[in-house]
Amino acid sequence: MTWRPPYHSSKFRHVYGKPANKENCYDGISITRSVQDNYFCSVNPKFIAVVTECAGGGAFYVLPISQTGKIDPHQPKVCGHKGNVLDIKWNPFDDYVIASSSEDSMVKIWEIPKHGVTKNITTSKQDLQSHSRRVGIIEWHPTARDILFSAGYDYRIIIWNLGSGESLISNPVRILDCHKDAILSMSFNTNGSHLVTSCKDKRIRIIDSHTGKVLQESNHLAHRAIKVVHLGNLKMILSAGYSKWNNRQIVLWDQDNISVPLREEELDGSLGVLFPFYDPDTHMLYLAGKGEGNIRYYQLTSEKPYLHFLMDFRSSLPQKGMGIMPKRGLNVSACEVFRFYKLVTIKGLIEPVSMIVPRRSDSYQDDIYPLTAGAQPAMTAQEWLNGFNKDPILVSLKPGSNNQQCITKNKSNDLCKLPDFIRRDHVAINAIQQKQEQTNTEKVHEQKRNYISNGYDLSEGPPPKTENELLQMFYRQQEEIRKLRETLAQKEVRVKQLELEIKNVRCSSIDF
Repeated sequence: MTWRPPYHSSKFRHVYGKPANKENCYDGISITRSVQDNYFCSVNPKFIAVVTECAGGGAFYVLPISQTGKIDPHQPKVCGHKGNVLDIKWNPFDDYVIASSSEDSMVKIWEIPKHGVTKNITTSKQDLQSHSRRVGIIEWHPTARDILFSAGYDYRIIIWNLGSGESLISNPVRILDCHKDAILSMSFNTNGSHLVTSCKDKRIRIIDSHTGKVLQESNHLAHRAIKVVHLGNLKMILSAGYSKWNNRQIVLWDQDNISVPLREEELDGSLGVLFPFYDPDTHMLYLAGKGEGNIRYYQLTSEKPYLHFLMDFRSSLPQKGMGIMPKRGLNVSACEVFRFYKLVTIKGLIEPVSMIVPRRSDSYQDDIYPLTAGAQPAMTAQEWLNGFNKDPILVSLKPGSNNQQCITKNKSNDLCKLPDFIRRDHVAINAIQQKQEQTNTEKVHEQKRNYISNGYDLSEGPPPKTENELLQMFYRQQEEIRKLRETLAQKEVRVKQLELEIKNVRCSSIDF
């Protein structure tokens, strides 16, 4: 076991997990018995989708997020696959479109009615047919509309453009065939320009998502990676798997050099696969083990030791899979920063678990809710196919803000309409402006450091609300006054020394 530092100062130090009561769970669901190491659940602010066990093909439920309690045994399903459904993912830019992959080597796109599923849906909106074996993983591009990636057991990753509107697509945009064994997981960086994958051959690969070129490949065969997550804003990659001693292990890698790991940490000797979930807004990492009820969570930093254990959520209900709610669907008034949907097979139950930052105030907390990725694509499919990369459009979660988008969206969209030679000039000018803004920001931060004492901002700190806070502020001010007096005394002594030196110089010059 790797040594952990005794304490790490963080505003998320005391985050705790709050499971929903029985009335707010989804009960009576026959969860799939597939042995695939997938999540089998996908959630958005309107619907929850979960793969179910059924005979004669594959199917999944789509339930309104508010339809909690006991589920009707005859609840309509989405059923059109000829084999078991292995993965489902909601379109991040359309809450009524979901993709599914199956053992029948097909990927299907489904359109869900706005009022929900009232009868069995058997006809898909689009069928994607090019894989020769079962399709285990699907991922939507994080910033481009209608771009879908699928990974099959034919060792290929296929890129699909769904914007054509055809009901049957058999000619994909591109096929990435750089893997030599089954692909176990894949994850995009922030703007979707790079794709990181884990493979059964124990290698981690970073791939250019446009060209399919392998940019880097790990040779650290002592770690067998099952799941990988790209920590885009930290410029790192995390892999969860097993060590050479068959202990569960997580490893951090530098995205610019994955030949040597930054940090390795062995957790325990359990055999259940670790499901990693990363929150880029809070830099928190959650680890949920398949077949157990606990969820560990850490905070990641860009400096050593990189990984800081915070706490763990303990439960006696083992999970088979997990779904997570996008940030725009969280309850910000309750200081909820993450929400899981645990699939409990032994009870046929889906249990929501909210991760909450304990705060006394019910008002909106700006410090734990920075701008986050919204539901608007940053570019069209054609722009991405032309080689563009754009960061996601960020929105505010503050109630009443109407999800105001960052100014950078309009600039990037207008820039795409300009001729090439003008666009290059604009890019150069924008780079200079951003560098100047960064320099100015650093100067402002440097000036503000003069007003900070013992980690407390005296110029912007909120007024004390309790007697304890008042005493703490009083002691800080007393310490600040003491330091100022010491500094003043040292300056006075220095002034007297300089005066004596000047007097001695004058006297020596007169004698001479």
